[in-house]
Parts: sequence; C-alpha cells; structure tokens
Amino acid sequence: MVTLDRLVNVLGGYGARLCCCPVAREVALRDVVMDDPADPRGLRGDVYLAVGVESVLEAVERAAQARASVVLVRGATPPGPDEVAKAEDGQVAVLLVDPEVSWGQLAGVVYGLVLEGRETESGRGPTDLFALADSLADALGSAVTIEDQLSRVLAYSSRQQGADRVRLETILGRRVPDQVRELFEHRGVFAHLVQSDEPLFVEADPEHGLTGRMVVAVRAGRETLGSIWVECEEPLSDVRRTVLHDSSRTVGLHLLRSRASADLERQVESDLVIRLLEGTPDAAAVLSRLGLPPGRFRVVALQAHIADERHAALLLAFERATTGFGWSRPGRSTLFSNTVYTVLPGEDVETARAWIDGIRDALPTQVTVAAGIGAPASTAELPASRRESDECLALHDVRPEPGAAVAYDESWDDILVLRLRAAAAAGRAPARGPIADLARHDAANSTSYVATLRAWLETQGDLTEAAERLGVHPNTIRYRLRKMADVTPLRLDLPAKRLAMIIELAVADPQD
Repeated sequence: MVTLDRLVNVLGGYGARLCCCPVAREVALRDVVMDDPADPRGLRGDVYLAVGVESVLEAVERAAQARASVVLVRGATPPGPDEVAKAEDGQVAVLLVDPEVSWGQLAGVVYGLVLEGRETESGRGPTDLFALADSLADALGSAVTIEDQLSRVLAYSSRQQGADRVRLETILGRRVPDQVRELFEHRGVFAHLVQSDEPLFVEADPEHGLTGRMVVAVRAGRETLGSIWVECEEPLSDVRRTVLHDSSRTVGLHLLRSRASADLERQVESDLVIRLLEGTPDAAAVLSRLGLPPGRFRVVALQAHIADERHAALLLAFERATTGFGWSRPGRSTLFSNTVYTVLPGEDVETARAWIDGIRDALPTQVTVAAGIGAPASTAELPASRRESDECLALHDVRPEPGAAVAYDESWDDILVLRLRAAAAAGRAPARGPIADLARHDAANSTSYVATLRAWLETQGDLTEAAERLGVHPNTIRYRLRKMADVTPLRLDLPAKRLAMIIELAVADPQD
C-alpha cells in the first residue's frame, strides 16, 4: 500500500513540492482520478490530478469534492493564505508541480506508484494491468481492454456490462477474432497505431457485431507495445481523450515493468537450459530448478523468419515459447544465436510436433518456421539430442519444399549423409580412387560410367532394374562394367568396396 509520504518523496524527484499538508503523511492512497468537468458523475479518489486547472484554489475545491487526500496542480507560485485555508478546511494536501513537467509523465509516475501497491478484490497483486484497466474504465465510464501488438488480450476491465459481441469474443478467446482484425486492417487502424500517438475513433460495424471504439497506441520510445481499446458509441470528449492518451503512457510503464520481470525470468530459464544442453554434472538439480520431471526428453531446435528478416520473428517465437507460468507450459527454452532450443519432456515425437504447431499458429501468418527434433534422450544425453536437433534443422536447407518438423529417429539416414557431406566439404573427400577415376574419365570422354555404377550399386547388382533406371539394355550395363574395370580396379566382388563406393557416391554426387 502506498502512503502520502512515499508519494511526496518520489514526486520530489520530479520537481513537485508539498506546499500544504493538513492530513497525516501516513494516509493510504488507493485510487487516482483526473479532473473532468464534462463528467456529470461525482469523481472519487485519493489522489486528484488537476489536469488543465490553472487555479490552485479551484483545484483544491474539486479535490475536496472528490474526497481526495492530495491534489496535484501545476504552477510556479506557492499557494496563498486563501488556498491554504481552503485546503485545510477540505483536508486536502497540495502538491505543486513544476510547469515544465508534463501531465503525461506525472500521471505515469502517480498511477505506477499507487497501483503498484494496490490489490484488487480478486487478489491480483502488484503492477496488475487488470487493476489499471478497472481504474481507466472508471475514469472513462466505458469498458476497457488492453492488448499487445498481436491483438492478444493482456487485461480487461471488470466493467463489461453491455459489451458488444466482438468484445465478448475477444475476452473469451483472449484475442481479437481474425475477421475483425481484417476489418481493422482494411480501415487502416493498425497503420494509425504504428504511426500516431493520438487516439482514434473506430466506427461501428453492425455486420461484425461491432460498436464504436476509441483506441490509442501504447509505446515505449518508438516501440509499439500494444494498444488500449475503449468501447464508446461516439468519440470521447477532449478531456477523456486526454485521459486516454495519458493513460497509454501509464500502461506502457506497466508493460515495461512486466517485460523486465518476464525478461529476468526468461534469462534465468535460458541460462539453466543452456547448462543442460552443454552438459553439467548437476543436471538433476538444474532439472529441479526448471520444474521439469526426471525422465526422457526431446530437444527441439526452432528457427523463424519473415522473408529475409530473421530477428523479429525469432524473438516472437522465443517470447511465445516462454510465455506463461512454468506449470502451464510443457518445456523450457533458451534463445542461442539464431535458434530457439526447447527441452520437452516425453518421447512421443507427435507431442513435440504438436508443440511446434502451437508455436507456429501463435505467430503471424507471414512467419516461416523450421524445426528439428532430437532423438529421445536421458538428462545426460541432452547435449547429443541438441546436436541431433541442429542436424534435423539443417535438413530444411536441402529440402526445397517446406514440411513438418524433421525428427532424428525418422531421418537419421539423411543426417548421416549430411554429416559425410560436411566432412567432404571440409576437404576430407578422397581425391583418388575408383569414383574419382571414373568421374575424370566421364568428363574427358563424355561417358556415363559414374551414373551406371550408381544405378548398379543402388539396385544391388540387378542388371534389369539398373537398365530400366538408365533407359538402356541390360547388356549395355554389362559392357560398361567391363570397360570400367579397364579404367580403375572396382573389385565389386568385395562388400566393403561396394559399401565405400555407395557412401562416396551419396556424398560427392547427391541425387535428391
């Protein structure tokens, strides 16, 4: 709970001075209200922000009517005897704010302080966006929702009486319905939120079950964090528009505070997951700290991008993978370089694919997601599963068509060849030997000895099948094999020689 004493001490750093204090400095402050002459209802609140009020005397009178314990008013001249007497009569403390301090900045600090110490009846704790939505709904007299940049609901006011169908669907689904997002996109609402800090009125659309709305962007610097939506049949009055505009900064502070807290939790989780993936002697203790049960796991390596832009989509994927309380999500994740790694409990590959599909569905449709799944592993085998997930992810680069996540236990043969190709690319492929000799002969004489040998080996010496594959007569295969023996010693009667040549052909001349 925030006291007047704490408010005075904090605002002192912003140029506010306590000029009169007829109340105890230990008085508790639970609510904030802003001046709104157009509001016919009687405002009530412990902290009164006299926005637009030039006279200290008038500010004190309005604060007393609102039964406030303290009023904030901008001005350079300390209150005179009349103002002090009025404040003492109304039991209102007066904080005089430097005119250079903007109301937006001041409101952000005051709302942050007061609401940080407030607990709502539902038991929601400090820095709660729901409490802020309730406070804003009371100030505006309308239902409020706070959404992130992807139109997912972060908080909503308890005042939802008379809410339209779209708002109810949004709250129940925790996200604005797709058809309504398309409508807002078509009307240029999202473009406005990106470009402007001013509130925008969105006209009603009965076909979609949509009544009118005011919306304003929530930013931190130049970054758009989300938006505030207020249901209203017509544009808000200037005073209420100011309240909404100023409240966007307050919400921005809350979102930044929540992000800082979430980022700290993500960092701790990320560090612990990296320890598991790199191998640590206290793996069992790390699992316990992560809240993961002992058993078997799979490591998932995931990358995301939008066209050539690979950072924003990857951060969104990591945010989605780490959103929610530990008990509400199956795995634990880390972001390392350009890949999100997740340790998922269980051996079922389809469970891992379902988790990847959930990440993909939660991202914007233009995001491309590729993922690899390591083989089931014990805690000690997690570093190996991580390497396998990387190799599965790399298969997406050699497979032109997008597809489901690649799992190691289903694609180990392709991965083995990929490893051998990597070794060959590092200069470790043989420069001499039967395959190299035949390749040079083909290049010099326009023969097809390498292709013929491949077909014969892959069909396990079946001349008829090899001939059909190449579109020639079986006798042509026999003839070519005899001529190859004149070029280089093949020794096709030895299994080890045949195996080595099959591997070298797969590595040096892949036919995907």
